[in-house]
Amino acid sequence: MEGKDVEVEWIPFELRPEPVPTLDPNSDYIRHAWHESVKPISQKLGVEMNLPPVQPRTHLAFEGFQYAKEHGKANDYNHRISQAFFVEGRDIGQLDVLVDLAEEIGLNGTEYRAALESRKYKERHQEALRNSTEQGIRAVPTFMIGERKLQGLYPADRLSEIIDEELNKQPGKIDVIEGPSSDIEGC
Repeated sequence: MEGKDVEVEWIPFELRPEPVPTLDPNSDYIRHAWHESVKPISQKLGVEMNLPPVQPRTHLAFEGFQYAKEHGKANDYNHRISQAFFVEGRDIGQLDVLVDLAEEIGLNGTEYRAALESRKYKERHQEALRNSTEQGIRAVPTFMIGERKLQGLYPADRLSEIIDEELNKQPGKIDVIEGPSSDIEGC
């Protein structure tokens, strides 16, 4: 957030890790959830999002995040992966797609590919998933701001208010605030 003394730390969370089946993007459930929940919220927030034509496994994309993070490109990587999936409809479960996206943000495609093919970051990704579970993250998006855990989407001005409140707050218990989100049960 501009003008705020805060740092963003991305924490991976897989909605449907193996062996949980992925959802059919053409199913009535997905289409209904998208048109009744996701799309109206994204439009209200001014965020372009389209129903992705695929529901890929995301472990390789998240392992690629670990590579990008190690190379100082975590924010660029997450933005590009999200844009590719939710706006362009690209299959971020495919290695070749991920390599192209990594190269677009200035990562070394050959090294990136080798890291994903060898599963170099698999354990680091698994540790990040264990961390998210320990922190009680069960939906996307989830924001941890000071002692508060916010699940769901919030307008930027509300997030700014909460950041200010937390910066001025004495340490205490974690508050859980829920907004529209997607969790393992759906939207």
